[in-house]
Amino acid sequence: MSSTKFWAGSAIVLAALVGLAFSGINEYVFFAGFVVLQFVVLASAWNILGGYAGYVNFGVPAFVALGAYSALVCFKALGAPLLVQILAGAVMSGLLGLLVGLLTLRLRGIFFSIATVAVIFILETFVLNWRYVGGASGMQLTRPEPGFGFESYTRMLFAVMAAMAVMSVAISRYLQYSHIGQGLRALRDSEEAAECSGVPTLRLKVIACTVSGALLGVGGAPMPMYLSFIEPTSSFNLSYAVSALAMPIIGGIGHWAGPVIGALLLGTLQQVVTVTISNELNVLVVGVLLVVFVVIAPDGILGWVKSWKRSSK
Repeated sequence: MSSTKFWAGSAIVLAALVGLAFSGINEYVFFAGFVVLQFVVLASAWNILGGYAGYVNFGVPAFVALGAYSALVCFKALGAPLLVQILAGAVMSGLLGLLVGLLTLRLRGIFFSIATVAVIFILETFVLNWRYVGGASGMQLTRPEPGFGFESYTRMLFAVMAAMAVMSVAISRYLQYSHIGQGLRALRDSEEAAECSGVPTLRLKVIACTVSGALLGVGGAPMPMYLSFIEPTSSFNLSYAVSALAMPIIGGIGHWAGPVIGALLLGTLQQVVTVTISNELNVLVVGVLLVVFVVIAPDGILGWVKSWKRSSK
């Protein structure tokens, strides 16, 4: 897909989603749609480090929660509007990504993944003992009045998350086709060979970790306003890590479109299951889909489509 077609398509999708927020559709559509669009952001962010560079990040909940709590502090201390809260979440989670990158990216494979898990427990322990943000019991929030002419705050959050989803996909696509993406793929295939070829592997990994962390924070920043409540157990939930890993695998890891496909499929299916059966089955849905795609289509939906096209010629 050319850049012109991509941007034209993205503009049409964003305009359609924002227009939908001004329609008379049932409010639950926007409540559920927010989650699906958030999944697009998280999957695209994870794919930058896990898909392009091959560094599996299990610390996703730490970045998401830091984005959420950074937004909370901005709102409580300054009464900051939503866009400022999101910017604060992006900055703080980006700085965490930079720190994690500098401290751990010399580690490889499972050792890096274990180190990212440790970040979750460190941050969660800090938040549990920080009374200003509610500590272990959490904090109830009162939403301000919606702006920009939206009928409800949920509709406004849906439109904002739609814009952030398009932005995240655009950044992911740009990185894939840039020299940064080429370098990341080179070190994913063989880090030693990439270093011998003059690829600045450490610098590229730090960039990928920082950008990925910032986008994960963007995905988490609106959560306090979305739920009107925040507490550590759900904010640092490991299901974020499982879902962020599952969506690129389902859609096709290492390509900007794969996480989008996986997020739309998994997110929509989970919301349907929540409404029709039970919310507790969400984790089961993720597990079943992972097993199915790992066994039947290990390269994801994109890989399966490419194989089908080659075989049909």
